[in-house]
Parts: sequence; structure tokens; C-alpha cells
Amino acid sequence: MPSVRRVCHEFLQRQELTTVFGNPGSNELPFLAELPEDFRYVLGLHEGAVVGMADGYAQATGRPVLVNLHAASGSGNAMGALTNAVASRTPLVVVAGQQVRPAIGPEANLANVDSPSLMKPLVGWAAEPACAQDVPRALAQAVFEARLQRRPTYLSVPYDDWAADAGENASAVLDRQVQRAGVPGADQGRSLAEAVAAARNPALVLGGDIDSAGLFDDAVRLAERLGGPVWAAPSLFRLPFPNRHPQFHGVLPAGIEPVSRAFEGHDLVLVLGAPVFRYHEYLPGRYLPEGTRLIQITEDASAAARAPMGEALVADLAAVIDLLLKALDAAKEPAGGFRPAPATGQGTRLHPEEVFASLRDELPGDTAYVVESTSTNSSWWRQMDLRRPGSYYFPAAGGLGFGLPGAVGVAMAQPDRPVVGVIGDGSANYGITALWTAARQRLPLTVVLLRNGTYGALRWFSGLLGVPDAPGMDIPGLDFTRIAEGYGVHAEHAESVDELRAVLSRRPEGPRLIQVDTALTTPS
Repeated sequence: MPSVRRVCHEFLQRQELTTVFGNPGSNELPFLAELPEDFRYVLGLHEGAVVGMADGYAQATGRPVLVNLHAASGSGNAMGALTNAVASRTPLVVVAGQQVRPAIGPEANLANVDSPSLMKPLVGWAAEPACAQDVPRALAQAVFEARLQRRPTYLSVPYDDWAADAGENASAVLDRQVQRAGVPGADQGRSLAEAVAAARNPALVLGGDIDSAGLFDDAVRLAERLGGPVWAAPSLFRLPFPNRHPQFHGVLPAGIEPVSRAFEGHDLVLVLGAPVFRYHEYLPGRYLPEGTRLIQITEDASAAARAPMGEALVADLAAVIDLLLKALDAAKEPAGGFRPAPATGQGTRLHPEEVFASLRDELPGDTAYVVESTSTNSSWWRQMDLRRPGSYYFPAAGGLGFGLPGAVGVAMAQPDRPVVGVIGDGSANYGITALWTAARQRLPLTVVLLRNGTYGALRWFSGLLGVPDAPGMDIPGLDFTRIAEGYGVHAEHAESVDELRAVLSRRPEGPRLIQVDTALTTPS
């Protein structure tokens, strides 16, 4: 009889889950024994960084990715990073070690007493097999649930299960395939096409799922057929539309009243690939203007069910866009966009717009940016010119610590594409250990570290909430060039626009960090 470990390794090979991001503890070692040669284990120095790297890698490849974590302690450390993966609907398969079963009840050290419950508030599916012979089937379910739901899953496995006999039925999982299709029915498709075609002044709202599903260019074609304004959904984690396209009106504000105000005068709002809506600041008002109809198309049944207004159709986004393209008349391609002059900083502190204009001008047009600098959000969208799919990644739930690890994951997934992490000094500390992995993997990754010495977005919120005297806002005295060099990453400090442009013009052979002192700005 083959062992549980052997069957599971072979299943993972057949499902192409041979890149494993992890930070192992003692409970995980038996799973890692006899790992086949075609597996690649990517070590992260903290579980938050591990999940962030896996999140970036899975988003960039579009495929499920295996994450290997320790029992309760390691899984707990990863939960903050998992919130971003849940919000971006990233298919992570988290497999964690567990104590042997006789040790769980007495709560022996390193036992996770109720392991599925620990993760269930976040993940789409969580389990611990009742016996060793059920491990291969449960692992297969974890993979298929992640793929079907596009959400992280969690499997806890007692460490002595891996060496147990798998049983005669275990090999049945090896050839399994589970697929999903969601084409609208004839009546559904006809009703949707008629509603869109009949709209006098339609507006289009696109979410990050458009880019995740590889529909960036299709969304442009649809928008040009509709001819109306295009917004990106609030709390954007992927860019679904070229931000310099003449029809692009920007990212919707993350408040009820300003979103409703943006829709004034539109009889139809068509939302593709986004929740309705992921608000942030509490700015109450009517959900929609009087006379505005909202139709949401999503593959996420949960997002459709929880929306507070409008109509929803849970269906394959590609099929719906294709249906609408066939139903709508052709339109001429609009003219090109614009490039506003960047604001300037003072002394050696550059304005973030100067930094972003330098990135835009000096780096190739297909550069992928992983951004975690929330206080510079408005400056970013004023200066950047992003025209390609997969150009933008952002922490989907707003949880800090995604940026640096996410950039490492994207760079690993796309070794032939330039990748840049644009990271604030406040957020950098949450995932700083990812620099070590970047150095070990010899990734040609550029990290532009914006140092303003404070939590800029938090300062902005302190003004909104009327607490200007809150402590813990400033983080002076951090030199990220020295920190990066300690992790084995080449680092430079650019003190002027000319210095920054000169550094950016040189293509990296391995990871590098460019520290830039910047003026304080606000997200909007």
C-alpha cells in the first residue's frame, strides 16, 4: 500500500501544485519528507510574509497555490495576511501540521485543539480529516474548493497521518477533475442584453475580478461599445481598465453617499466582477439615485447574496461580456488620455507624484506594480499610465503586510516581466522579511520605498475622526537601505528626481531597494 504522503504528493503533482510557500514547524516535517524533485519549497521567515508571497504568486499565475503553515501559532500569524487573500478571492490551499490525535484532547504543546474553527471565519472551507485514510480525499477537496470558490481553504493534518497506509481507495483521487461553468440561460441572457441595450445613459463599474479572470482587454471592448463612463469599484485590488483611457473616471470613492452621487443621471449601472460595494469610510446616504437601476454580474455567489441593493446574476464573466459584445453595436475607439504635470516636493523630500512620474517614464510599459502606500493613492492615479493586464496589485482587504511579500510572489510568477513594489515605510515593516526570500530567489525585483516617517493614511483618518492628538503616528529613524542590505538586497537612497530616474534606468539583475524621502500626502 502506498503511504498517505506518497498519494498526496502525486495528487499535488497532477494538479500542478508543486510550488510550496511555507514556514515549517515540527508538525510539518513529515509532510515534507521525501518531497519529489520537481517540488519547489519557497521559505518565508514569517507566516504573514509566506501568505503574502503565495497570494501574489497565485494572483499572477491565476492558479491555486499550496501554503505550508505550522499548527495554531503559525496559522494564527498568517490570518492577517489571509484577510487580503479572501477579499481578492485568491485560491490558496493552506495545509497545516497538527499534533498526533491522542495528543490533541489533552492539549499537548503544538496541538491545535479545534483547528477548523480557528480559520473558518476567513477561509471558504476548513477541515481536519477524521482518520489518516481520509487525508488524500480531504486534500483533493481543499484544492477543488479553492479552485471553485476562488477563496483560501485550510486543511489540518495530524503529522503521523502522512506515513500511514493510504488504503486501497486512496488512489481514486489521482485522476479527479472538477470544473465549473456558468453561462447565462437563454432568458437570462436575453433579459440582460435588452436591459443594457435599452439604457439611455449607462455607466460601467468594473472590479478586480475582471483582471483576475484575464478579461482586461474584453472589458475595454465592452466599454467602448457602451460609450459611457467607466469606474473601477471601490477598494480596488486589481486594475480592470486602462487608467488613462478617455472613458475612465477613476476609482469610485469608498462611501455610500459619494458613490450614489457619482451615479446621478445614469439610468443603468452595470457592475462586472465586483461586490456591491466594498465601502470604507462611513458616509451615509441613499444607495442609488432615484431612477437608477443597478445590475451586478459576478462569479461570487456570496457577494451577490449580501449586496444591499440592485439585481444580481451569478455567472461566468467571460460568457456575459461575450454575450453583451454580440448584442451591442460597434463603437469607434476613443482618443488617447493625458499626463498631468507632477506636483513638486521641498528640498530632498520629493512629492510622491514626482516619484510616480519617474516610474511611468523610466520603466517599461508592461511593468507590474504591487502597491502598498495608502497615503499616496491620489498621487498614484494622477501620474501612472497603466495599459496592460496584471499591471496593478493592492492589498484587497486593506491589511498591511501584503506589499513586499506580494511583490516577491508576483516576481516569482512572472520572471520575464518587470515587477516593482511601491511600498510605504509604515507598511514595509509588516512584511520586511520577504526581502530575504527575494535575495535567496535572486529575483530581478525593484522595491521603491517611500519614506515619510509617519503613518500617512492614519494621520488622514485622525483628521476625519477628530482625534488629531492620537499617539503612535510617527516612525522616525528607520533606514531601509541598511535593513535591506542586512537581508542581502542591494539598496540605494535617491535624494532627487534626477538620481531616482538614473537608478530606475538601470535594469536590475537581482533584487534592489530604492529609498526615497517623500512629502506627506493624503489618500484623496
